[in-house]
Amino acid sequence: MAVVEFQNVTKTYPLYHHLHAGLKGFIFNLPSALKGLNSGFTALKDLSFKINEGESVAFIGRNGAGKSTTLSLIAGVIRPTKGQVMVSKRVSPLLELGGGFHHELTGRENIQLNGVLLGLTRRQVAEKLDEIVAFAELGEFIDQPIRSYSTGMIARLGFSVVAHLEPELLLIDEVLAVGDASFQKKCIAKMKQFRDQGVSVVMVSHNAPDIEMLCSRVIWIENHQIVGDGPTSLILPKYLESMK
Repeated sequence: MAVVEFQNVTKTYPLYHHLHAGLKGFIFNLPSALKGLNSGFTALKDLSFKINEGESVAFIGRNGAGKSTTLSLIAGVIRPTKGQVMVSKRVSPLLELGGGFHHELTGRENIQLNGVLLGLTRRQVAEKLDEIVAFAELGEFIDQPIRSYSTGMIARLGFSVVAHLEPELLLIDEVLAVGDASFQKKCIAKMKQFRDQGVSVVMVSHNAPDIEMLCSRVIWIENHQIVGDGPTSLILPKYLESMK
């Protein structure tokens, strides 16, 4: 059963470089300005693939290839310009750790808020609360407003929230290097646990050892299109060779 399916998906962002001269310049250069409004940057071009339930898949490619755009489309943060994106499981995104936190609320309050925003009931969040707090290793800071947290502390709390709220489809965008070496090992161990439990995992990473450790399949995006899709042992070495 496919948990994610892309059918001929294209994502284009409009470019507004003709507006810098202001409204007067726009009016006096109307033909070229209108042409500029119709131009855009194509982040993804005609992508088609399926990810089945229980698969662990890594998207690889150079910076700007379109990997994070792909994850954002799966998460529903953005919509495709053309084509269809179908997702059949509840998404737990690890895209920007702590991005949805309210800085005037305490760490504990943010756990409760984010759990509900991710689709769980208050009771379900409450049942996981102690486990999340212990995993984050924030000590007495858990009851302080997170405006007093360091960036690393916010990231650790963000990881802990998503990783303990029974994910069905987990999206990971370059966020495994959270905190010190000891905490990073905990993150990797948690990801392995999800994989072994059959949770569908989709990740973006430039770290080849993490990909080899966690993912059985790799999708290689180059120039906003898929150029390789297959077993990690086959596709990843080809990509690494192309980067030399």
